[in-house]
Amino acid sequence: MPIPQKPLADRSSLTRFAWLSIAAAVTTILMKFIAYVMTGSVGLLSDAIESGVNLAGAVMALWMLTLAAQPADEKHPFGHSKAEYFSSVVEGMLILAAASGIAYTAIERMMHPRPLEQVGIGVVVCAAASAVNFVVARKLMAAAKAHNSITLEADSRHLMTDVWTSTGVIAGVGLVALTGWTLIDPIVALVVAGNIVWTGVGLVRRSVDGLMDVALPEEEQRSIEKVMARYREKGVAFHALRTRRAAAQRSISVHMLVPGGWTVHDAHHLAEDFEGDLRTVLGDALIATHLEPIDDASAFHDIHEK
Repeated sequence: MPIPQKPLADRSSLTRFAWLSIAAAVTTILMKFIAYVMTGSVGLLSDAIESGVNLAGAVMALWMLTLAAQPADEKHPFGHSKAEYFSSVVEGMLILAAASGIAYTAIERMMHPRPLEQVGIGVVVCAAASAVNFVVARKLMAAAKAHNSITLEADSRHLMTDVWTSTGVIAGVGLVALTGWTLIDPIVALVVAGNIVWTGVGLVRRSVDGLMDVALPEEEQRSIEKVMARYREKGVAFHALRTRRAAAQRSISVHMLVPGGWTVHDAHHLAEDFEGDLRTVLGDALIATHLEPIDDASAFHDIHEK
């Protein structure tokens, strides 16, 4: 017996974080490109290219967050929350494309090395750009955790990857200045490309899992089990538990077996209490509780169970 569902909290306000990410990306692109022009460092160029990917990802995030915030409608009765996965998939693919471009540029520079110029000013500019990314990444991750948004999480992790990338590039440029060995610069760029590939593959994998209706994490599964244990003490049994996660949207379905002598009224209210307790530990969720008599053997049969 499905119970009326509590609507998800309004998520339209999350787009302001996407705008913040866009502003940060534009700012850091300009700063890092200026640093590249000043120094001629292919490492700094690779860093600027990655910031360009950040911008594309942030624009995609804005679009998908806007779409995901739309309420359920006739064509999408479960809402639009899965739109967030498209953002992280696209961002992951953009990251991989950027890594390819960085690797190509680095290999070309290894074949045709050239000395760096105005290293000090270039490093300072790049460090300032990294500081901008670090602050924005922390804000995005805090918002991602508070609102359970994979789009904001992906954007935050990408920005933090940019921060660590910039740290490596700055170190590489500094070593070139100290040692005069120009090959360090493209070598660092290749390492940057490898790190970016790792991030991109991880984002794509997580997004595909979400599009394939991956089950809730083990920690949340244990929370569900703890709630069910309390109701088992009241003479209730459960089976056919299924969970899935679509970005911020959690969905849970379970068969709840109650004594056959209970009235529909009593069973219904117990089911509502059970669902309320689940939302207390999990937050907003779509929960479908199917009531069955515990003393009927056929109630334990489920065609989806092995």
